[in-house]
Amino acid sequence: MDAPATPLPGTSRRGFLSMLALAPLAGAALSACGTSGPGGAGGGSGKASMWYLSGQPNEKIKGDNIAAWNAANPDDTIAVNYFQNDAYKTKIKTAIGAGQAPTIIYSWGGGTLASYAAAGQVADLTDWFGQNPDVKNSVLASTYQAATVEGKIYAYPNENAALIVFYYNKKLFQQVGAQPPTTYAELQALVQTFKAAGIAPIALAGQSRWTSMMWLEYLFDRIGGPEVFQAIFDGTAGAWSNPDALKALQATQDLVKAGGFITGFESITADSNADQALLYTDKAAMMLHGSWVYSGIKNDAPDFVSGGNLGWFAFPAVEGGKGDVKNVAGNPAQYMSISAKATQEQQDIAKKYFADKENGIFCDAVIDAYIASGQVCVAAGIEDKIAQSQDKDFLGFCYDAIKNAPSFVQSWDQALSPSQAEALLSNIDQLFSLSITPEQFAQNMDATVGK
Repeated sequence: MDAPATPLPGTSRRGFLSMLALAPLAGAALSACGTSGPGGAGGGSGKASMWYLSGQPNEKIKGDNIAAWNAANPDDTIAVNYFQNDAYKTKIKTAIGAGQAPTIIYSWGGGTLASYAAAGQVADLTDWFGQNPDVKNSVLASTYQAATVEGKIYAYPNENAALIVFYYNKKLFQQVGAQPPTTYAELQALVQTFKAAGIAPIALAGQSRWTSMMWLEYLFDRIGGPEVFQAIFDGTAGAWSNPDALKALQATQDLVKAGGFITGFESITADSNADQALLYTDKAAMMLHGSWVYSGIKNDAPDFVSGGNLGWFAFPAVEGGKGDVKNVAGNPAQYMSISAKATQEQQDIAKKYFADKENGIFCDAVIDAYIASGQVCVAAGIEDKIAQSQDKDFLGFCYDAIKNAPSFVQSWDQALSPSQAEALLSNIDQLFSLSITPEQFAQNMDATVGK
């Protein structure tokens, strides 16, 4: 099973369904790129090609961008075709295996990109970025981690980041006289405070499994530092049994046993947004979730957000832990690679598209459209643009966190191979249900290394 992608334009799972209503605004912002109409690129012919995900608002943003590019570059056109997420994963895998991939290959970086690089299917862009530092520096530095394989860069990060943050209900915090925790001990104390007040401390959509994974991503980091997961990603034998990993696994089960999560979390799904509803209906005080949730809550409970009841904070530090509290987790960006099987002319067109600041992949109007739709754009130096957004407080918090992060750990189910990712989600389910011990979890996952 392929690891799920984050964020997916037009999907509810780590996606932006609630932005559908904002699509006209996002599209209107593209007028500065010179497009004559929405989605004008379509399929059709082009000297170079791209496959992209369907779903609004990003499909329209990309379509308008390609239409503007083609109008400004009639001798270097790009044809774009759209596919639903699952269909795209299947089609791109087959096409790459047959040496028939589009010129520009869309991916989420991590394990999938590493497999492309190992097979010689994507171009090494390291030297090109070295010769074009302005292009490389046009996006936040932390986003390159998931684009890098064995020290070489195989993709251009772009579009948006999906950052995992803590949300909290300010009204419930005021009710018990609490402040957002800055240490894990304070978070543990808050669990008891809210339980005593008859309020569920933390909302969790445990049935979805990947939501539970977020807790491990941060606890592994805060306790052992990013090196713990890096060893896992590198395929180091026994890496899951690292003493700090075992501490993080035990801390997770301790939180479950302490009643940190709402009763019945195992049957709650993220696709239904039921976990979000628990927060804005005052049923739960906190929730660890992706940055895309902000727009979902804003759409479903606008008065809750406009009334100042939604707050957010960074995952707290663990006392004695090795990880920097500025480290973050999630999906750093979306990634565009260039097919190594494309002709030299096609590869040159793709590089020109990456580098062009007037009508290219990250022209100002594209950046404006992402921000207008409430997404955390990864372009560098856009603080002034964010400051003018109606969501400036939240977007500014997320953008600064990404910009200042010493480490941005990619969501594990993206970073690992598909077979490892499925085993991971299965074992996470058992860990949170207390049906296996931390040691058993580690042993089960150690057995997947290299697969």
